[in-house]
Amino acid sequence: MEGRGLRAGFTIDAPPPLHMSEPLRRTAFNRLFAVVYFSAILALLYRHVRNLFLHPTTSFLSFSITLSLFISDLVLAFMWASAQAFRMTPIRRKEFPQNLKRIIKDKDFVGLDVFICTADPYKEPPMNVVNTTLSLMAYDYPTEKISLYVSDDGGSVLTLFAFMEAAKFARHWLPFCRESNIMERSPHVYFCSNYQHPSSPHFDKIKMMYEDMKVKVEHVIDKDEVTDEYITDHQQRQAFNKWTKSFTRMDHPTVIQIMNHEQIILDKSHDIDISGRLMPNLIYVSREKSKTSPHHFKAGALNVLLRVSAVMTNAPIILTQDCDMYSNDPQTPLRMLCYLSDPALKSSLAFIQFPQRFHGINKDDIYDNEYKLPFEINPMGLDGLKGPNYVGSGCFFRRRALFGDPSTPVAPEIPELSPEHVVNKPIRSQETLSLAYHVASCNYENETKWGSKTGFRYGSLVEDFYTSYRLHCEGWKSLFCNPERAAFLGNVPITLFDGVNQCKRWCIGLFEVAFSKYSPLTFGSQYMGLLMSLGYSHYAFCSFWC
Repeated sequence: MEGRGLRAGFTIDAPPPLHMSEPLRRTAFNRLFAVVYFSAILALLYRHVRNLFLHPTTSFLSFSITLSLFISDLVLAFMWASAQAFRMTPIRRKEFPQNLKRIIKDKDFVGLDVFICTADPYKEPPMNVVNTTLSLMAYDYPTEKISLYVSDDGGSVLTLFAFMEAAKFARHWLPFCRESNIMERSPHVYFCSNYQHPSSPHFDKIKMMYEDMKVKVEHVIDKDEVTDEYITDHQQRQAFNKWTKSFTRMDHPTVIQIMNHEQIILDKSHDIDISGRLMPNLIYVSREKSKTSPHHFKAGALNVLLRVSAVMTNAPIILTQDCDMYSNDPQTPLRMLCYLSDPALKSSLAFIQFPQRFHGINKDDIYDNEYKLPFEINPMGLDGLKGPNYVGSGCFFRRRALFGDPSTPVAPEIPELSPEHVVNKPIRSQETLSLAYHVASCNYENETKWGSKTGFRYGSLVEDFYTSYRLHCEGWKSLFCNPERAAFLGNVPITLFDGVNQCKRWCIGLFEVAFSKYSPLTFGSQYMGLLMSLGYSHYAFCSFWC
């Protein structure tokens, strides 16, 4: 058992524990079962070899069948053996966020930059993205420490309009969440929940405001344009004028828009809500795209956010979030801090992964959308080794981990992108905005280390899996945090077509890693050890099951 304050010999004056871990009780039985089962597999393979070489048949058909069965059993044996990496040292962790403020004051909490990615306003409705964003803005965390960056890879004026409306609504929603102390901080989830809501003018007013915003956004989406009736000031009109006739999804300039209900003076970095408290920054980013430059899909979008956020806020911690995964627990950042505040973990800790959980799954779950094995069970096994892999959402990164290995940092091209850089200019200053536009350009990464040694890694459609794999090879570690109340809840594919498309993308991306020069079987085993490389190999080759 480990954790700050849970070491042997601690006294009553020792700081209270922030976290603990313990091995699962049935680990010894898993190991015994693996030995017995492995012996049976060896006997089966021996029988195949004996039939093939010691008692060869003269019939080509008979030989082909025997050889096919041998190859099939060999593949299945490998998949079983690689899965045992998850069963050898599984651990369970627990955090004590209630002790955090006895050790750290609010003003000493680290800054948090949140990255939210969306790409298509028709496949990913802006109101869903807005609800996710509002739930993250309402964290139980010092609001002046939070900045949210929304990457719109579809370059849609509809998404920008939705976030302008969301920024206005957030000025009322955040105080309401604090005063009512609600747990469901996604407005849609809160208003649709079965809980008995308080009957008060304040509740009725905030619900009416949300419904008005929803109607307005959906009306704009139905019209497929932002008409003059919805443009309320010169700042909005100026932003929407960037969408010219030559502006297309795959060919357009950079758009960066800082969302504030009111124009604020340059020596202030945050807007304020109706109660007078500072609000989190909300920044819309649509990176420059050109048909002549590769954009590297989601990994490229995340790297643009990594650079733009470095110029504007440069928080030490980054949360990456899918646009359809809303926050279900406002104390999630405090759970993250329970680990990052431990000096014994901090030096080599790259990221903390929370499981992906889903709502709206019926009891039959005919498409197996719950994904408990890769998102909840297997990560506990890897957590006893070097840590779980990154699954694309619900993950808190240390910014430093994306710039080289623990002992040898990789210096970026300009000092403003360094994790150690201290931002001392307002985000609305012309100098800051000019640099942000520069690092978001489509040609910025040419002849740089972005995507290879810096940032999120290119080379696979499953950029999340590949990035964590390379980080673990560099010597970084990760943790799996699985609280009783789900930290995040998201949507799942509801049609067979969507489910097959998702599975196809995963299979192709994993095979890209499996058969590359960085294959976990060869490259990974040299840098991570046998069990970790087997765990990554199980995922990389799991497409054989399909």
